[in-house]
This record gives sequence, structure tokens and C-alpha cells, in this order.
Amino acid sequence: MAKAIEKTRRTKQPMSAQADDRLLSQKAYQQVRDEILRGDLSIGDILSRRQLADRLNMSFLPVTEALQRLEADGLVESKPRIGTRVRIPTEQDILNSYVIREALESQAARLCAEYISPAEKKQLQSNARRLDELQRLCQGDTVDPGFMFSVHSYHMQFHMRIAELSRCPGLRNAIEKEQILVFNWLYDIAAQRQTFPPNFHMKLATALCSGSTSRADSTMRAHVRYGLKQVLDWAVSFSQADRWRQKSAKK
Repeated sequence: MAKAIEKTRRTKQPMSAQADDRLLSQKAYQQVRDEILRGDLSIGDILSRRQLADRLNMSFLPVTEALQRLEADGLVESKPRIGTRVRIPTEQDILNSYVIREALESQAARLCAEYISPAEKKQLQSNARRLDELQRLCQGDTVDPGFMFSVHSYHMQFHMRIAELSRCPGLRNAIEKEQILVFNWLYDIAAQRQTFPPNFHMKLATALCSGSTSRADSTMRAHVRYGLKQVLDWAVSFSQADRWRQKSAKK
């Protein structure tokens, strides 16, 4: 009944008011999403609609819509009579994400190696070199969170560029739709994974520029799998202390 009343209220709103609601919902979505990926909101943190609405200076409606979108993305989870929080991934969630990422990105790597132009090779290698340097600067305990956020953003853009170089829009869209790079970002933050092998992305770029599809495939698979055990170990230890989910299971 409440949903029907809310739907009726919204249909009676002037178009400008509905547009404003959509803008506020998008603002709330982007703000909360960025706070999760920046680590300001940690995995497992409780999300109060009232507190978010007060902090973002908006009504419950756009905040609720934003949280629903984030839940659809897999970044937030809600349980009746328990609440809403930043989603804690299970061990199976992480394994699923890695399997999907490996399947999609290894195919992107094969196609990239086949179709990449000389100019694109040069640019990809330059981006890889820059990314490795940025990640080297992230090692340590005193890294500015804003800088970390920018490095993770650059990392995601690098992998999306590989998908674009596959010359297959459907493959690129699948990588984006499955949120696999977003989850990789989130898992790295949660597991505090900051250290990577020297020239980690330069080695990948070199394989992609080699002209060998099999080399590109195998290098991407090894690249994706790197650090999986550390993330899984974190997930197991975290889930064992997850009283919120244990409480929900008893309902």
C-alpha cells in the first residue's frame, strides 16, 4: 500500500520535480558508492537512511533509491528487520567474481593482442608504466586516501581500455555490467592489498603488445589470479565474525 501511495504521489509531481528527484538519487548513489570505494565506508558498515539523508541534505526518497541501486550492484545488502549495510562478500561471491573476470578479461586480452595498432601499443605501455609507478607510491601505511582513490580509478580505466582495444563493444559492456573491476577494487581495499610485483602492469602490456594471442591470454589469467588467496583468506576470517548475517540466518 505504501509503495502504491508513493507511486501515485510521484506521478502527480511536475516533471521538473521528478527530474530533481532523479538528480538527487544519482547524487546520493555516486556519493555513497565513492565513499565505499574510497574506504570511508568499510565493508560491513551499517547504512542508516536517516543519517545519510541528513548528511546529504536530502529526503529519504532519493537516498532509498540510491541504496536500492547499490544493492542491485552488489555493493550493499539489506535484511528485513535488521537493516542495510555495505555488503560483506562471501567466499563464493569472491570466487564467482574472479572466475567471471578471468573469463571476460582473458578474451579481451586475446582480441586486444590481435587488433591493437602500433600507436595504441605505445600508449598502452605508457599507461602501464605510469600505473606501476602510482601503485609503487601506494605502498606503506601513510598513503592519502584521496590519492589511493585516484590510483584505483586509474587502474580500472587501464583495464577498461584493454576491453575497448578488443574491438568488441559487447565484451566491454559485459565487463562494465558485471562490475568485476569495481569488485576487484573493493576486495583490494578490504584485504588491504597494496603491494604488487615490480612492473606488474608493464608485463601485462608487453604480452598484449606481443602479437601472440596465447601469450596475452595466459598473462592476463595469471594477472587476474594474483592475490586471490589473500582476498579469500580475508573473506573467511571476516565471515566467521559476521554476526549480522548469522543473526539474519536465524530469522
